[in-house]
Amino acid sequence: MTRVLAVTNAYPTPRTPGIGPYIERQVSGLRQIGLEVEVLFVERQQKGMSAYMGLGSQLRVLVRKYKPDLVHSMYGGVMANVVTRTVRDRPVVVSFCGSDLLGEVLSGYLELGKPLVGCYRTLVSMYGVRSSYRAARKASGIVVKSKNLQDALPPDVDRNKVRIVPNGIDLERFQPIEKKEARRTLGWPEDSGVVLFVTAGGDPRKRLGLAREAVAKATTNGDVVEFRTMQGVPHEQVPVWLSASDVLLLTSFHEGGVNIVKEAMACNLPVVSVDVGDVRARLCGVRQCAVVDATPDALGQALRSVLLCRERSNGREYLQDLTLVAVAERIKQVYARALENGRL
Repeated sequence: MTRVLAVTNAYPTPRTPGIGPYIERQVSGLRQIGLEVEVLFVERQQKGMSAYMGLGSQLRVLVRKYKPDLVHSMYGGVMANVVTRTVRDRPVVVSFCGSDLLGEVLSGYLELGKPLVGCYRTLVSMYGVRSSYRAARKASGIVVKSKNLQDALPPDVDRNKVRIVPNGIDLERFQPIEKKEARRTLGWPEDSGVVLFVTAGGDPRKRLGLAREAVAKATTNGDVVEFRTMQGVPHEQVPVWLSASDVLLLTSFHEGGVNIVKEAMACNLPVVSVDVGDVRARLCGVRQCAVVDATPDALGQALRSVLLCRERSNGREYLQDLTLVAVAERIKQVYARALENGRL
């Protein structure tokens, strides 16, 4: 049985139930197919960058204790750099998920009137991206969530050791619920159109302002359309929010593999999105979905079309290759090659 030490800086806790559920799902999938996985949770959200100060020592202790066959850093940045620098006697696999390779967006903070915060975040993210580059060069294997993340790797990183493996979806948890039932559960009115937008602490990368403008364009004829933002919702409640909505709106400046889009597809919720991350490829052929230009007019028109139609999508049909077990098997192949060759 392959033993894995998974290192992550995002994991659901009672205090932050909405952070890192995709990591929890991935660990669950790996365990379902017979791998033995221990998790080292680095509390970056609570401790900031200081969380990484003792990480090297923690790793050495846990490697001696658990004797894993390999170590998997489930995010890039400073954490992955520490992991690949510390663990040199066995393979290390690194997953890159988005901002760890793409960085922050200074212009978004300027639009929010937070130039100092933006400058600080941009500098921190630049350091994180450089750390990701160093980790990618040292890693035995690399998992990226989408092709644009593969393209963002430094040119001197051997692409033979890179695999594109999106995050899996728990199709037992994410199932369509009848819309009226979901709205009764949440206490929402039954007759209004609902555009759902997912944000995280005012992250400017999500472009909340563009989303609001798009919804305003979609409601110029006096239709009753509610713009609802979802933030910090416990993961078990997310399918209810998705099922209660009429359309998911995504306006992000950049993304990797977009988990909420796949979760919406699993609930047959239509999606209107800008062309970001893997969204265009993921929505190809899915009914009642649109990928359009990042302008209020284009997004508003697409939203209006979906809201007038009031039909669900058939997105669930397109997710059979992304079950937790299917994705875990693909990651297991990455592990096997890393263990066999020390690299892919």
